[in-house]
Amino acid sequence: MFSKDYIEIEERYGAHNYHPLPVVLAKGKGVYVWDVEGKQYFDFLSAYSAVNQGHCHPKIIDALKEQAETLTLTSRAFHNDQLGPYEKYITEYFGYDKVLPMNSGAEAVETALKLARRWGYDKKGIEENKAKIIVCEGNFHGRTITIISMSTDPDSFKGFGPYTPGFEVIPYNDIPALEKALEDTNVAGFLVEPIQGEAGVYVPEEGYLKKAYDLCKSKNVLFIADEVQTGIARTGKLLASDHEGVKPDILILGKALSGGVLPVSAVLANDEIMLVIKPGEHGSTFGGNPLACKVAIAALEVVKDEKLAENAERLGIIFRDELKKFDNPMIELVRGKGLLNAIVIKPTNGKQALDVCVKMAENGLLAKPTHQHIIRFAPPLVISEEQLREAIEIIKKSINEMSQ
Repeated sequence: MFSKDYIEIEERYGAHNYHPLPVVLAKGKGVYVWDVEGKQYFDFLSAYSAVNQGHCHPKIIDALKEQAETLTLTSRAFHNDQLGPYEKYITEYFGYDKVLPMNSGAEAVETALKLARRWGYDKKGIEENKAKIIVCEGNFHGRTITIISMSTDPDSFKGFGPYTPGFEVIPYNDIPALEKALEDTNVAGFLVEPIQGEAGVYVPEEGYLKKAYDLCKSKNVLFIADEVQTGIARTGKLLASDHEGVKPDILILGKALSGGVLPVSAVLANDEIMLVIKPGEHGSTFGGNPLACKVAIAALEVVKDEKLAENAERLGIIFRDELKKFDNPMIELVRGKGLLNAIVIKPTNGKQALDVCVKMAENGLLAKPTHQHIIRFAPPLVISEEQLREAIEIIKKSINEMSQ
């Protein structure tokens, strides 16, 4: 079978909720993926930053194999011998008292919302059913009914109402707007992405996170950081919040927590917050399963042992500098932090961001547009400088070909 055959099968039997590039991948190793015809590509999406450690990292795969042959799932009706060690490892790794393990990023966000609301009632004294969570325009926290209720993207929320109440949407990167919203004593938490990835790698002004955190502290409001995409070394620090010395009250992680091997997410907080949820009030059949625990430890060890945050910081500077020096009318703006970057594309000769991505795929590099005019670049953090510079030349060549 060829790529077109696999695509036809998906079209026939799968829901039409994605619009992927016409590439059918069959193999991955490190920073590369190969399609069913055997063509090699640089992966510059990394499964939306889930594959920070590179495709099929041997240490993570070895952990997966070892545990998969031993014990995969018990549910939380019983203890298992992998959960406790994982909980100890991840809480010490990020510096929190407790972790609540889940599977997907959206589940972790839902968990954080429940924690914040319950904390608001039990600890802050908000009247029952009055708790509010402040969120930001342009956010992307997942696709559950509750999460899309706080979205400002019509593609996410249009046609899916009625919506969950209890959210106030304010502009991103706007401290005065946050200050005003925090005047409401019913606010339990402020949920924010340190960098808005799906919005097009929108990096806020320097100092925004610290000012927002300080405002939350002054109003007894929880600062909740969604680091599902920005966390685990992607932006040049272990967490994007670390760039401004901010320690979130509730930290949400996912994606690269397993190195892209299986769904693993986590919510971290200290006892005063985490212990407001009692047995039976929240959980997950697969959350904290032995396989996930073993894999997540290995994935986090790789990040530390291979100094992936440092690599992302160093190579991210090179990437942005090289593209900012690249003189082409299609590039309006280059922005990012670490190895989470984007270019804003100006339509030229009838060609747009999607056309550039198709051309890059032809030339051996995979990326995907977001919001029609922005291309996000997020390679695995194991990429070398030599590989990065080779990829930059592919990006330049593709844009030149599209702008002529």
